[in-house]
Amino acid sequence: MPSASSAVSDSGRPAPSSLWRDSDFRRLWVGQTASQLGEHTGLVVLPLFAVLTLNASATQLGVLRAVGQAPILLLALFVGAWVDRWRTRTVMVLTDVGRTLALGAAAVAGLFGLLGLPALFVIAFAIGALSVFFDVAYQASLVRLVRRDQLVQGNSALEGSRSAAQIGGPALGGALVSLLSAPIAAAAGALFFALSFLSIRRIRRVESAPERPERPSWVWRRIHEGLRFVARDTALRTVCLASAAFQFSFAAVMTVYLLFLPRELHLSGTAVGLALAATGPGALLGSLLAARLPNRFGYGPVLVAAAALGDGVFLCVPALHGSSAVTVPALLAVSFVFGVGGQLVNVAVMAVRQTVTPDGMQGRVAATITFVGMGLSPLGSLFGGFLAAEWGLRTSLLATAAGMLLSPVVMALSPLARLGRTLPAAQNVPLTAGRSKAHESGSRPSGDVE
Repeated sequence: MPSASSAVSDSGRPAPSSLWRDSDFRRLWVGQTASQLGEHTGLVVLPLFAVLTLNASATQLGVLRAVGQAPILLLALFVGAWVDRWRTRTVMVLTDVGRTLALGAAAVAGLFGLLGLPALFVIAFAIGALSVFFDVAYQASLVRLVRRDQLVQGNSALEGSRSAAQIGGPALGGALVSLLSAPIAAAAGALFFALSFLSIRRIRRVESAPERPERPSWVWRRIHEGLRFVARDTALRTVCLASAAFQFSFAAVMTVYLLFLPRELHLSGTAVGLALAATGPGALLGSLLAARLPNRFGYGPVLVAAAALGDGVFLCVPALHGSSAVTVPALLAVSFVFGVGGQLVNVAVMAVRQTVTPDGMQGRVAATITFVGMGLSPLGSLFGGFLAAEWGLRTSLLATAAGMLLSPVVMALSPLARLGRTLPAAQNVPLTAGRSKAHESGSRPSGDVE
């Protein structure tokens, strides 16, 4: 009969059957859920305040969204190098404190009538920068908390929590802005970040303190290692390209979408929040399906089909006309399908990335993919604002929604589409601050998906 200790592996990580019984994983899950709630509340509160209260133009809204996304382009690669050398718990706790203060400042500024566009730009940039640190850190943290054969289960749980945030965050943000005020909505987001801080700081499992570099050039070398690792792996390289195509188009879509709903369809802030929140239930279903469908049909077919379905459904939105009694249910259906497809892609892609990446490269690989993929989001937001101003909202929404289909096309034409039920093994590469014997001998990493 196995002993009680058999539920824990030799590495100190919980065995598959005891994942939810592990208190540290639960604390990470609660903290990430609260953090995502704060983030999704803020993503709706700031743009809606700009549109509904400050009468921001399409160009101004595009600039606001671009400012919030710019830290991805400016900081992601450096953050990946830093996170690989810091305790992820420390990074997440500090970023939660910073975001709590930033949204708290927004609430105070709003109460005193000082929450204008310049203040929104500053707050959006600060929250965006801190979110880059948190997102890279929590992805790397999961690998240090659970076994590799638990990654799909762990990612499904974390992505499920993100689904819960997508249900509550936009609906809460839209309702609070519409019924009360933007300062109250910002205060609610600050409380969620504070809850995340309280949960994550209670994680007891101690990560070993990484060695600090002595030379400044060391950071650039580690960034280069991450870039080279991703560039030489077929699966990761494809993920980067598909993510870049999607994130650019999606950022443009959302800029136009946030103008289209209140100004073209004449929806209230509450209705806008509900329409956005419908992504959450779909994403929750997608999280559940992500734990089953790849094992039945293979990772490649699931990735391509889910991306085509989730992205393609947005082509229906420009055709909507009429009263809210007709348009709101249709928008709910579109968001639900988008959530299902998007979450299937998110979980499967994260499982592929984490499986083929060694532990010591997790932060840099996550940051590299974030940089290449989401780094185009600021440009997409500006492009969406430009199109909305020049072409009109309906035509711009159709054009940008069509652009989202580039992502499944990229995956369908790559070896990633041929991935089966079993993921490739992690590459065995040297992870040092300087040149290693393997580097000197010119050895190549193995494990590319060919």
